[in-house]
Amino acid sequence: MRLTAELSLYPLEGSVEEPVWAFIEHIIAANCCSAATNSMSTQITGDSRDVFECVREALEASYARFGRQVLVAKVIPEHHVDIEPPNKK
Repeated sequence: MRLTAELSLYPLEGSVEEPVWAFIEHIIAANCCSAATNSMSTQITGDSRDVFECVREALEASYARFGRQVLVAKVIPEHHVDIEPPNKK
């Protein structure tokens, strides 16, 4: 199933920008889902397995590097953004 997840990451200590950008960059580097960012959240779209695996890997890496954080996610099945990753065109 194809879906979109809207994600917002909130570090519980230290700076905010570095952990958030590292999380986003990890998702983009995985290159298995499309990603669109704005000042409030990041939306990633793809096959449900790819989306959930990408989020899991990015979150585990972020926890290991930056410590405790809260991830707020909204998942919308059968919804997609208009941006596709380079390898899926």
